[in-house]
Amino acid sequence: MKILVIDDEVLITMSLKRALEKRGHTVEIANGGVPGIEAWRRMKPDMVVLDFMMPDMNADQVLNEIGDRGGSKVVLMSAYLGDKAGEKPPSLPIELFIKKPFENIFDICDLIEKAAG
Repeated sequence: MKILVIDDEVLITMSLKRALEKRGHTVEIANGGVPGIEAWRRMKPDMVVLDFMMPDMNADQVLNEIGDRGGSKVVLMSAYLGDKAGEKPPSLPIELFIKKPFENIFDICDLIEKAAG
């Protein structure tokens, strides 16, 4: 699966990249909304793991800019929304919500793979 991770926290993007690549996925990372949009258009990923709040854009702005997602599924991560992993904010067109911070990167990989179907 082709996965794009968009988050302004370098530690999160690099950790997810390494963990997901070990599981056989092709992973590209972008450290912000603007580079994330560029990568999304270039890569046409199957799955996008998207941080909600970044300095340059938030997830709503990224999703609005992308428009037609071209079949990409979206997992949203945030320390600012909701209380539990797996709960999805009803107004956002996403498959899954993951609450940050998280302790086990491999549990997060399991959730991402499950959301992919």
